[in-house]
Amino acid sequence: MNFGIDRFLADPALRAPLAGKRVALLAHPASVTADLTHSLDALIAAGVNVTALFGPQHGVRGDLQDNMMESPDETDPVYGVPVFSLYGEVRRPTGPSMETFDVLLVDLQDVGCRIYTFVTTLLYVLEACAAAGKAVWVLDRPNPAGRPVEGMTLRPGWESFVGAGPMPMRHGLTLGELGRWFVTRWRLDVDYRVIAMAGWRPDEGPGFGWPPERVWVNPSPNAANFNMARAYAGTVMLEGTTLSEGRGTTRPLEMFGAPGLDARAVLAEMRVLAPAWLAGCTLRPIWFQPTFHKHVGALCGGLFIHAEGSAYDHGAFRPWRLQAAAFRAVRTLMPDVALWRDFPYEYEFDKLAIDVINGGTRLREWVDDPAAAPGDLDALATPDEAAGAEERLDFLLY
Repeated sequence: MNFGIDRFLADPALRAPLAGKRVALLAHPASVTADLTHSLDALIAAGVNVTALFGPQHGVRGDLQDNMMESPDETDPVYGVPVFSLYGEVRRPTGPSMETFDVLLVDLQDVGCRIYTFVTTLLYVLEACAAAGKAVWVLDRPNPAGRPVEGMTLRPGWESFVGAGPMPMRHGLTLGELGRWFVTRWRLDVDYRVIAMAGWRPDEGPGFGWPPERVWVNPSPNAANFNMARAYAGTVMLEGTTLSEGRGTTRPLEMFGAPGLDARAVLAEMRVLAPAWLAGCTLRPIWFQPTFHKHVGALCGGLFIHAEGSAYDHGAFRPWRLQAAAFRAVRTLMPDVALWRDFPYEYEFDKLAIDVINGGTRLREWVDDPAAAPGDLDALATPDEAAGAEERLDFLLY
């Protein structure tokens, strides 16, 4: 199969409308061609007049590790073009940067989850380009989590940099398709185009979204592989808790744990609470010692989520519910643990991070209510999932 960037480079007719145009590129380390040439180098080699670069969270180089670590504006050392940070002093393109281009090419690898900030960055650049009369083209890439939809829809008033709008946690769209949804729902008057992929088959194994023949390059420092992308719609919620999500290990956001946590007891409690929510993957008890971040230097017990191998069932795997079950199990077995982390999260200073992540309070309230049953959370999420799956139909390209 071919990603959008590969089709764009191979077909001069796709590039022809850029003749005489100043072109900006929004990119990161995973913005590479099939032979792992960075898109910036490939575009310039193809004769595209690249006059500016934009970098999302973690920067064009992807060198900044954690949330709320900002990238500065700079000058590209190879080509001498300005590099504007969209995760620094500003998170939207500003007036001076908007004067450097006519067409913005967006070539970002997403992971299929509402809170991955590249989703919100796409909305922000669409809004800025609509206001300034600039064009936006997305060079589309796969959603490595595939087409399943899961989780509650973000509620009005809970919009943030990790929640652009009313979509479920696991949205099942590509970035190009999300842009189509944004343009329609926000009624944006913008020249928007998608350079679609060729041959993407998200319902087919073994990749179910990610073609196994393509090399995985981290789109952010803690997105080490597509097992992480599959689990992320659940494990990202750990960022709002005192449990470690594995930062400071070699497999972040594929596990969870904490000092004193009895992994086997937690797993047993999860199986009692909601065995169906654990389907489609293998949960393996582990021990790990983070070298930085939460619980640095402490031995943690926990569980590793293997959404891979012969036990993986793409249709049955539900990472958001799995992680919710883990929270309830920890709450039941360790009732004195302060589970919810109270700290500024992605520029939200007056709301609990777990609520910002979930776009409302209902997941946390379900976890904290000892009388709440799994069916109660299903009753909240299932209508949102059905509505999200229905609404996206008009925007699917594959």
